[in-house]
Order: sequence, then structure tokens, then C-alpha cells
Amino acid sequence: MTTLAEPARPLPRTTRARPRLDAVGLRVLIAAGYVLAVVMWSLELPDGPVPPPSELARAVGELTGISAGYLTCPQLLLVARVPWFERAVGLDRLVAWHRWLGTAVLTFVGIHVTCKVVGTMFLDGSVPWDAFVTVLTSFPDMVTALIGTLLFLAIGVSAVRRLRRLLSYEAWWLLHLTSYLAVYLTFLHELSAGTHFIANDWNRAAWIALYVATAAALVIWRFVVPTLRAWRHRLRVVAVVPEGDGIVSIWFSGPRAHRLGVEAGNFLLVRFLARGHLLTAHPYSVSRMPDDGLLRITVGASGDHSSRVKELTKGTYAVVEGPYGRFTADRVSRPRVVLIAGGAGIGPLRVIAEELVRRGLEPVLLYRAQSSGRLALLGELRRLPGLTVLPLVGRRSDLGWDPLSPAMLASVLPRPHEWEAFLCGPEGMMRAVEGSLLALGMPRRFIHRETLSMS
Repeated sequence: MTTLAEPARPLPRTTRARPRLDAVGLRVLIAAGYVLAVVMWSLELPDGPVPPPSELARAVGELTGISAGYLTCPQLLLVARVPWFERAVGLDRLVAWHRWLGTAVLTFVGIHVTCKVVGTMFLDGSVPWDAFVTVLTSFPDMVTALIGTLLFLAIGVSAVRRLRRLLSYEAWWLLHLTSYLAVYLTFLHELSAGTHFIANDWNRAAWIALYVATAAALVIWRFVVPTLRAWRHRLRVVAVVPEGDGIVSIWFSGPRAHRLGVEAGNFLLVRFLARGHLLTAHPYSVSRMPDDGLLRITVGASGDHSSRVKELTKGTYAVVEGPYGRFTADRVSRPRVVLIAGGAGIGPLRVIAEELVRRGLEPVLLYRAQSSGRLALLGELRRLPGLTVLPLVGRRSDLGWDPLSPAMLASVLPRPHEWEAFLCGPEGMMRAVEGSLLALGMPRRFIHRETLSMS
């Protein structure tokens, strides 16, 4: 492999990232809300010496119950498409936080139920099953709470990676829709059985306000805003173009496509109004910036939905949400930039490369593919002045070496620790490349990657 010449061009000021709300601020906001919820619980604790085991179990059950109830709201808000959250963190990280909070909620629910049953066992001297029945029949709205809890459990089990692979995206999405029903069913018993709400009107009013605000954000940003934007932009498919083995580009036209606010590297959530596509919206990166009323995404066949996009017909309407993502050219802060793509990951890197060239940089693109037939958009890339394109073609088993190993990257990039990298491709490839770059001394903060999965 040939070592690349070192670009001497200074970094233009326009490529430095705009200041954004830091993810720490969002964490602090969520933590502050949790502290207030714990204060609500503590105000109803009885004064005096250490309580008996039954009361202690009840108190822990109340604490974990209010913890689960509170964390449910930020868990939903993280994926409510609230623009301030997305700009602060990026939708891919918000989805990861959503999963983590989901695990925390289920853990708290499990402890909550266990403590309630154990407390009843201590109080009545009963066996676990009888104590469970007593809890279920002695408090209002417990049957609906049980149904909601079982729905939460089913959703949580579906998130386990091995089981997730057995479900289609559509089935997984429909199951997750029941989370709204689960929240409603469990919310009823929080108000009617939670001692910190029964005895304190201020707590009750604040709790209702929290849930109403969460519901309002979901309705506005998940339904009202997308519907209005869909009507305003009215995007339609004008062409479906094969780009390589299993990769196609979808071209859209719309009277206001240029006003979507897309930045180089953004992705959109796209719902095609066609049979087999109506139920779900999927994340697809923009591979051509809006211009002259035209917009393009490039899709790799990686599942049922993405495999069917090649069957779309001209004139099909599309509802898009977004743009989303912080994987943009504005994050560049170094003059030496390497873009590493695999599969349909070439889409966002194609527009990032174009934007960096426009700003006066000379980026390098390493394009990994198992065969030359999967080098989508290669002709366009080679026509970009100032962009160096190095295709890395072939299976490792056939080549006998790894084109993205630390040794191979070091042979291509002079002083790799001084470069900045943008990675987009299959998750396994991105993990391996990130490991190679870290091994070569590239600081983690200069390695940018984005996972488009919403599940």
C-alpha cells in the first residue's frame, strides 16, 4: 500500500464543531428529577426507631416503585424525537440510554413486587403465593398494574440480543407500541396505591404533571410534528437506482426538500406509504444533499424492510422524520481526516467527503467491500476533487490479511495519531476499525461513528 502525502492545508474555521448542549447536562437533568422523586418518597417515611421487617420491606418497595415510575418518563422522552435532546446527544446514543433505562425500570419493578410480597409475608406469616394474592386483591388497580408489568416484561425480554434476532423489525416495533398501554395501566395503581401520593396532594399533582408533560411531548414530536412536516414537504420517490450488489439508491423529489435542514452526515427516519412499509419508519442516511428539489438515500439490504425498498415504484409518497444525528462534517476539528466506509455506510461518508472538500480539506476515504460489485457510488467519489479514494476489496480469508488492521492502517496513514476518523458500516467492522485506530494512538474523541439501529 502507498503511504499518503501529508496535507499541509490548515483547518478552516468553518469546520470546527458548533457548541451544543453537552450530554452531561441531560444526565444531570434526569438525575435531578430522580432526586426529587426520592424526596417525595422520603417525606412519607415514619419517624422513630428502625421499623420492623414488614415496614422496612414496604418502604423499600415504595422507593423502588417510585423509582421505576419516574425513570419510565425519561426513558420514553429519550426516544420521543425531542429536538433538544437529539442535538445534545445524538439519536443513536439516546436509543442506547433508552435501553439502559429500560433495564433499570425492569429491575426496580422486580424489586418493588418482591418487597411488597415479602412485606406481606412478614406481616401475615403467609407463604409467597398467598402473599402475592393478598397484595393483588388488597390494593386498588392491582390487576391492571399486573397486566402492565407483564407487558413491560415481554418488551424487556424482546430486547435480549439473541431473542431480538428472532423477531422481524415490524414485530419488535408492534410489541414496543404496547409500552404506552403498559405505562397507562401501571400509572393508575401508582396514584391509587402509592402512599406518597395518597397522603400528599402536592406529590400527586407533580406526578400527574410529569406524566402529562411526557405524554404531550410524545404526541407532539412523534405524531403531530411528523404529520405536519410530511404534508409540508410531500416527498415522493422519483427513481430507484441499483448501485451494487444488494445496494440501491432512492431518489425523492419534493417542493421543499431543501428546507428539511439536512447536514452532511445526517440520517432520516423514512416511512414509505406503500404495502409492506406502512407500519414502521427506518433510519437511512442521506447520500446526496437536497438540491433542486431532489434528495437521495442509499440503502443496503440488511433486513426485510431494506431488502424490499428496491420494489418501490415511482410516485410512492414518503413520510420522513428528522434530520437526526451528530455524525456530521461540523464535528471535524483536525486538518487530516480519514473516512472509513463499509457497505451502505458509504452514503453518509459520501456527503461528508463532499462537504469537507468544499471547505478546502483533502480527506482520505478507505472503502471496504468484500467484492468490487459492492463499491456503490465509487464513480461519484472518484470525481470529487481533493478526495483520495482507496478501495479495499476482498474477503480476509481470500486476501490472507486484514485491510483494516493496525499494521495496514499505519502503512497508509502517516502519523495516524494526528488524524481524525469517521466510521460508518457494519457494527462488527466499526468495532474492529475503532480498535485498530486506538491501538495506533488516535484519541477516542477523534473517532466518530454512528449506529443507525433503532432497536
